[in-house]
Amino acid sequence: MVATDQALIERVAANHCRDSFSILVARHQSDLRYSLRQMTGWDEALADDLAQETFIKAFQAIGSYKSEAKFSSWLYRIAYNQMVSHFRLARNREVTGSEEALTSATETPVSGELSQQELHQDLARAMQQLPSQQRMVIHLYLHRQLTHQEICTIMEIPLGTVKTCITRGKAKLRELLSSWQNEEAL
Repeated sequence: MVATDQALIERVAANHCRDSFSILVARHQSDLRYSLRQMTGWDEALADDLAQETFIKAFQAIGSYKSEAKFSSWLYRIAYNQMVSHFRLARNREVTGSEEALTSATETPVSGELSQQELHQDLARAMQQLPSQQRMVIHLYLHRQLTHQEICTIMEIPLGTVKTCITRGKAKLRELLSSWQNEEAL
């Protein structure tokens, strides 16, 4: 019988059961790491570090989890805070891993015909041009298919802000990726 997230959380909170937490990590780490990679400009090492820090914080704070929101939403909130803190510190040092990743990605020569991989890279570059809050909202909405209310919970922002970020972010992405629309029309 497969234990639910809630049952595992209760075991971790009551007994600090590392085995139960390991199951939670196994269930959620792939999606979380992928999301963090998108948010960090495909800096895999940074995304993996942030994911690890997220799970450490989650284990330490599991007693504060309220089952009003999904466990994954709670994890994304922790991850978002970790990422914001990282970039705030990096900005204070005037070096961001995200900018370095974006620079190296744009310097990589692209050869051959247009492909899904190239579209993926162009989308990642376009996402990096969005303000960080808008980028996170767009990612959670389009890629993770979370509801507006779940995004409000994760990011602790009003519903109107979420809707505005989605509308403006989608418009900006359409503009930045317009060359793909033109080529598909050919």
